[in-house]
This record gives sequence, structure tokens and C-alpha cells, in this order.
Amino acid sequence: MLLTLPAFAQTQIVLDLPLDWQVIQRNAQDWAEVKVAGTAPAGATLVQIKAEPGAGLRGKARDWTAVAQGAQVKDGRFSGSLKLLAGGWYALKVRFRKSAADPAVLGEAAVEHIGVGDIFVVAGQSNASNHGAEPQKTTTGLVAASDGKKWQLANDPQPGASGGQGSFQPPFGDAMATKFKVPVGIIACGIGATSVREWLPKGTTFPNPPTLEGRVRQLPSGEWESKGEAFDMLTGRMKQLGPKGFRAVLWHQGESDAGQPDPKRTLIGKPYRVYLEQLIKESRKAIGWDAPWFVALVSSHGGDGVPEMRDAQKSLWTDNIALEGPDSDALKGDLRDGVHFSGKGLREHGKCWADKVAPWLEKQTVKPFIRTNHP
Repeated sequence: MLLTLPAFAQTQIVLDLPLDWQVIQRNAQDWAEVKVAGTAPAGATLVQIKAEPGAGLRGKARDWTAVAQGAQVKDGRFSGSLKLLAGGWYALKVRFRKSAADPAVLGEAAVEHIGVGDIFVVAGQSNASNHGAEPQKTTTGLVAASDGKKWQLANDPQPGASGGQGSFQPPFGDAMATKFKVPVGIIACGIGATSVREWLPKGTTFPNPPTLEGRVRQLPSGEWESKGEAFDMLTGRMKQLGPKGFRAVLWHQGESDAGQPDPKRTLIGKPYRVYLEQLIKESRKAIGWDAPWFVALVSSHGGDGVPEMRDAQKSLWTDNIALEGPDSDALKGDLRDGVHFSGKGLREHGKCWADKVAPWLEKQTVKPFIRTNHP
């Protein structure tokens, strides 16, 4: 972020929003309201922004536009917004003036990479996080990721998820960005080796514990309950994005519930379906809107999979609780490095996710050449 300030300005300029490399979710009309906030120099009552899209990418330039003035600039603080068409990376220039009648510029700032595109929340266990054999990088440079505090290019390991190796998110994001010509944002929330029971809201009870007990506890009755830590993390990250602030949740989990050495810790069939449905519905209630969920077929540790688990996951599709995700049990051979995916497997896994999500997304947005009611 570049800041310049004349010597006579006494207040330091700070841009709190937007953040460098941030992706803002576009709406169905193919644009977004980009929030702008921060600290203005002394004497400023007018904040203006100019936006330039990257060369060869979608987007529409905006000449100097007032985003905050008068009462919106108070006690050295300002907040406002700017409408931008889908595209990126936009370079935003911000300037501060005494008033519209006074051309003197009191200070300037800039954010080099802002995208208006599509954001996806990725949750589940190790194959939804950074446990693949080979770290991946975005080849388009159009995929960014956030841990809830800052944004960066989505090169592995993904911020906010467990593990320190590879994920399917960069190749998935590249495929989506290439098809839709907009930046893609990744909110990675996966936690390795987790059961669906560990993702349930605090106080949800069940008769038997998962294999790992760190996120659950046993009650005096002998039942077990979730501590709610993973649920609160997931819904907290969703809330940060605001209502309809992301496209969908990509859920990839099941290995730690299927085929455990201790049958009492295994969770397949109807019980798994009940808990995952509860997670989906309770998360929607917590964030205040019906976010779409994609659920993958996941039950394999490298073998053929567990039919009862696959049927439970499929039933969420047929009952319109979730959308159809990829069949990752089908990724075998050199696509695997044990339970986890090889580098080749991660790239194929990302493609499989894009093959499911892209056709659905095409139905959610207007075509760029017929969009109306845009800035």
C-alpha cells in the first residue's frame, strides 16, 4: 500500500478497507459494493477514489468518484463505498481534499490489487486443507486467500486451514477464474482428521466419540458433546464476509467417520446424514442466510469407499439440502499419496470441483454482455 502525505498534513493516512489482494463477492448483476474506510488527513472533508482494472482482464475503470464527504468524514475517520463491475485486479487510488470547491489534495493512498469476483468457503478434513503431497500455486495469479485478517495470493499452504503442504484450492480457483474471467477468493477452514461430530454446534450430543477427542468432551451421563470450536470458527469466518458475501461452501469430509479401526467411533449411514444436515442448517441459521453447500462423495482412505457413507452424502443432494460435489473416492492410483492426494491428484481434485461448481455458477449470474443495472 503506497501512502503519500504533504508536510503540512498532521494526520497519518491509514486505509483499513479494502485490503490488498482482497476479493469482494460480485452480485447476480455482476458488480459489487466495495467498502472503503480508514483515517483521513487533517482538514479533509472529501474522499475520492479512482479505479483501473488490470490489463486484459474484465472490469470497468472509474474516474475520480466521491466515496465519502461531509458527515462521512468525522474526527479524522471516513467510510464509504464504491460500486465496481466484476473484474480485477483493480488498482485503487485514493485522494483527500478539503472540499469539492477546493482542488488542493491533502494526501493520497493506493491499493494495488482489488478483485470483484467469487468467493468460496472450503471446509472439512485433511483433503480439504493443506495435507496434500505437493504445494500448489495459482498459475493465473487471479486466486487469493484470506485467513480472516489479511489477503494474499492463494499459494499453498492456504492460510486459515490446518497442515503445511498442498491443497486443491489453487487449481480449483484457477479453473474458475479462467472460465469466468474474474478473481476467485478462497476462505480455507479445513481441519485435518476431523469427524463431522467435531464440527457440530456447542452442546450437540452423540452416543460415541470420534477417533480424536480434543474438540469433544464426555458428559456425566456417558454421552459426548461437541465443544463447538470448529463450528464457531467456520461460522465466524462466514460472518466476516457479510450476507451473501460468498458463493458457496465446499464440504469435503468423511474419511475420519468411515472405516475406523474402532467400530464404536465409526459414523456412517443415517447418523452421518443427520449430523451433516444439522451442521448445514445450523450454520445457515448462525450466519443469517441460506448459503449453498456442495457436499463431495468422501469415504475412502485410498480404496473403493464405503457405500453407506456415500449413500448418506448422496441423500443430501436428492433431498435438496446440499448440491452435488465431486466423487473424490474415484481418484485412485498415482493420484493418491496414501490417504492424501499427490501433486497430480490435487490438480485433478481441483478440476473435479470446478466441473461441479462451474455449471451451477453459470446459472447464478447474468452474462457480462447482457448485464444491466450496473455501475
